[in-house]
Amino acid sequence: MTSSPPSTDIRVRDIRPGTGPSTAPGAAESPAPHAAVELRGVTRVYGAGDRQVVALDDVNVMFPTGSWTAVMGPSGSGKSTMLHVAGGLERPARGQVVIGGQDITRASEATLTRLRQTTVGFVFQNFNLIGSLSAEQNVAMPLRLAGRRPGRREVRDVLERVGLADRARHRPRELSGGQQQRVAIARAMVTRPTVLLADEPTGALDSRAARTILAMLRTMADEGQTIVMVTHDPLAAASADQVMFLTDGRVVDRVVRPSAREVADRLAVMEDPSSAASSVSP
Repeated sequence: MTSSPPSTDIRVRDIRPGTGPSTAPGAAESPAPHAAVELRGVTRVYGAGDRQVVALDDVNVMFPTGSWTAVMGPSGSGKSTMLHVAGGLERPARGQVVIGGQDITRASEATLTRLRQTTVGFVFQNFNLIGSLSAEQNVAMPLRLAGRRPGRREVRDVLERVGLADRARHRPRELSGGQQQRVAIARAMVTRPTVLLADEPTGALDSRAARTILAMLRTMADEGQTIVMVTHDPLAAASADQVMFLTDGRVVDRVVRPSAREVADRLAVMEDPSSAASSVSP
């Protein structure tokens, strides 16, 4: 299978069903209002001198409103860093980060906090739940931080959507890893953020729970929310509108609506060019 030529500059038209294929670099760009998130020439560096690591290297990407993008690549390729920079959790060394047309690159911490309360939702790999609070209290926390008094029904509805209505009063230590992951997903969803940044949202889930979450993400994208999801799972990635591949902090490939086999093939070659992809059911 022939891969697209390497590039760090990915510009994408609206890729929801019926809008036509996405475009490669050099093709016509979507008007700025259709971009939910943009990284413009973003470089992120850790350390200094001999210990310096370039986590993102002059990355240009645009995530259209209402699109669902899966981000894949070998460990250490910059996937999680991209999410953190895109959501204002980390600042780039160079370049710009734009959300909904607003440049947040040098925004104050107060502005970034407000943005994360109202516009950007996060699902973290390590859940980040508050151990002393119940599941429903953890889910309600973003609303309370934004100055709202959420009704119990509102919170319970979100927990029900992730299959945890009967665990609403349980604390994290009383929940399995997969259940904690679903609480974290419900917490990110409860504010109905314009942009959802999810780091391995199905990583701790069994296949049934993963299918439920992927179906919810599909509905969210179809309703106009923008999803950027880091994953190692070709089956999860194949649920997205497009899959973006990173290596050494650079975007090197992109596939629109691939099969799980196509994703696995490309990922296997990236991780070990001499290897053949393992068998994956489509």
